[in-house]
Amino acid sequence: MAEKEEREPKRKICVGILAHVDAGKTTLSEQLLYLGGALRERGRVDHGDAFLDTEPIERERGITVFSGQADFCWGNSVYYLLDTPGHTDFSAEMERVLPALDYAILVVSCAEGVQGHTETLWRLLAHYNVPVLLFLNKIDRPGADAARTLTQLRRKCSPAAVLLDGFSGEINNALAEELAPLDDDLLARYLDGTIAPDEWLPELRRLVRERRLFPCFSGSALRGEGVREFLDGMELLTETDWEEKEDAPFGAMAYQVRRGASRLVWLKITSGTLRCRDEVLCRAADGTQTREKVTELLRCRGGRLTPIESACAGELCCAAGLSSVRAGDGVGDQPPAGPRELTPVLLSRAQWDESYDLRAVLAAFRTLEDEEPALSVEWNEPLRELRVHVMGEVQLEILRELMETRFGFSVTFGDCEVLYRETIEDTVHACGHFEPLRHYAEVHFLLSPGPRGSGITFESRCPLDVLEKSWQNLIRTHVFEKEHKGVLLGAPLTDVKVTLLTGRAHLKHTEGGDFREAVYRAIRQGLMHAKSRVLEPWCAFSAAVPQEYAGRVMADVQRLYGTFSPPVQEGETAVIEGRAPVSTFLNYQRELTAFTRGRGSVSIRFDGCEPCHNEAEVIAARGYQPEADTENPAGSVFCSHGAGYYVPWQEAESHMHCEWK
Repeated sequence: MAEKEEREPKRKICVGILAHVDAGKTTLSEQLLYLGGALRERGRVDHGDAFLDTEPIERERGITVFSGQADFCWGNSVYYLLDTPGHTDFSAEMERVLPALDYAILVVSCAEGVQGHTETLWRLLAHYNVPVLLFLNKIDRPGADAARTLTQLRRKCSPAAVLLDGFSGEINNALAEELAPLDDDLLARYLDGTIAPDEWLPELRRLVRERRLFPCFSGSALRGEGVREFLDGMELLTETDWEEKEDAPFGAMAYQVRRGASRLVWLKITSGTLRCRDEVLCRAADGTQTREKVTELLRCRGGRLTPIESACAGELCCAAGLSSVRAGDGVGDQPPAGPRELTPVLLSRAQWDESYDLRAVLAAFRTLEDEEPALSVEWNEPLRELRVHVMGEVQLEILRELMETRFGFSVTFGDCEVLYRETIEDTVHACGHFEPLRHYAEVHFLLSPGPRGSGITFESRCPLDVLEKSWQNLIRTHVFEKEHKGVLLGAPLTDVKVTLLTGRAHLKHTEGGDFREAVYRAIRQGLMHAKSRVLEPWCAFSAAVPQEYAGRVMADVQRLYGTFSPPVQEGETAVIEGRAPVSTFLNYQRELTAFTRGRGSVSIRFDGCEPCHNEAEVIAARGYQPEADTENPAGSVFCSHGAGYYVPWQEAESHMHCEWK
């Protein structure tokens, strides 16, 4: 037994494998697991037997829908491999595993080059500060060009992408000249000849870890060419310090939820050790904290779950019993992750047979929402309709199949609509008061425009001697616990900074729910005074067409209210890049394929929100009446002579009890 323990790998490294769809990501995963001794035989996507595609839907469609995981050994390391979806419709599933990664493997097809979703992945990896190694795949394909792909990577992603085929740790003069300029200190030591040969490799590990070097390796995952060399390079160029954190207090990050016989939460242990039957602190993104007991601990390898007694820093595991934990929450000493970069941009309405039990259908959708928080299921009681927020039409197809296969409900979805958002363009004072009999709370905010893409942010300028810290924390929780609606469309509010100026509680009558009402009413009251704008999602696109069609594409982009850069000539192909509203450009792929007779292509990635190009038309079509929205009142409730009375939002400020100026 002691001998076995001595042979156990010392290093633990969690790597995620990411790619644009059809770049060969899952095929590379099979090769890594096979060479690492985790598989006896390699599966194939086109044969429907890929090890990490465990769901029937994945095997039927030949795409990864849910993140899969397994582990393998190479050299002195055990690698925990996370295979993520490559299709843009499942980008949210991919994004939520990024905070759990030590390193990422980005697969790029040398046949297609750097595509739109590749750039999205690169941006997300930079946002989460994940070091990246690249595998330039499909070099065996006709038309594949690794040098061209490397040039595109350097232009579109980073000039620090360096080809290291055959790297064994030795640094020759040519490679040293290419690597030294990546770091000022390294360059100075190289120029004055003070860097010893055995110092190069630790320096390269540091550069990779700091995202200042992005090693590239080329090969063919399908044929197994270059994969072993890639593994050797990854072993040489990666490092972790998880063994130093095993004695620290326990902490873990939740990155996935799945339901089967029980509800399982996938965890990345970030410090200490988690044992079965441990009671742990669960920390939600909205500030809520609960304590729950781990009733079962499991190791996941593909579709197989194996019970384990404990998991320590750097490892991945599944835990049962954590009923309140969702993806992105922290456990133990680990704080929750921040807001996600990717959010749904489309809305669709679900339809089903009236004979179905409404509560059962809604429960099924809530289960799927629990597994995929970005799904965002919304039930509108007055209209008796269920709306789902999704990334694209393929995701709707998967939802329909899941409802049928898992829950036995035949569900259809209406046409996708753009999911608009609202923001404000000026700074306004906002106030809310809630004082029915034996209740009391009052808050005053400053609502101001935030940077595009910032979401809702919060700051307190209220002195603690005016309103104690516990009440201020509760106010902050209420600001974030719901999706506030704008007053133009009733669309979700975004890019607004909420600053707490002052507030008041009653020593006897104030309860937690009182501040909830005051916060909601205050934000709504401020929005009624503010100058609001409708935002719509935009996409970045890259269109590759024969040169004779470049003029047509540029004219189309202008017609669709987009913008573009001058075309770039790549042989006989013109590449046109730009941005356009999702509402006008989403179906442009079909149009372009038709007039180029299949010789052109366009890839798109969602690229934030911008002011709506046809705002007046959208507002008129929606017909939203903010004062008729009884679920989102803007007025305040005061008390006089033992009875509460309502004060409209226009008059509320003159009735407030706090001085705020």
